[in-house]
Amino acid sequence: MVKLRIQRFGAKKRPFYRIVAADSRFPRDGRFLEIIGTYNPITQPAEIKIDEEKALKWLHNGAQPTDTVRSIFSRHGIIEKYNQQKSGK
Repeated sequence: MVKLRIQRFGAKKRPFYRIVAADSRFPRDGRFLEIIGTYNPITQPAEIKIDEEKALKWLHNGAQPTDTVRSIFSRHGIIEKYNQQKSGK
């Protein structure tokens, strides 16, 4: 099963994350299928860059976002677009 989740990078107490599509059996910072975006919580406000087309493609292919990724997608309106496309509007 494919999950959309974050992968931690950066130094100690200076996290930087990639949003990736990965097989759920792989470790958090292990192998992944595709990079979808980045998330930097250190900057004020937090810097989030997401390739919307890739995110929607993975959601349509059945990938399940984790709670954190779902909240990031909700803030950027990706979940709303996915639900609109899914319902056929």
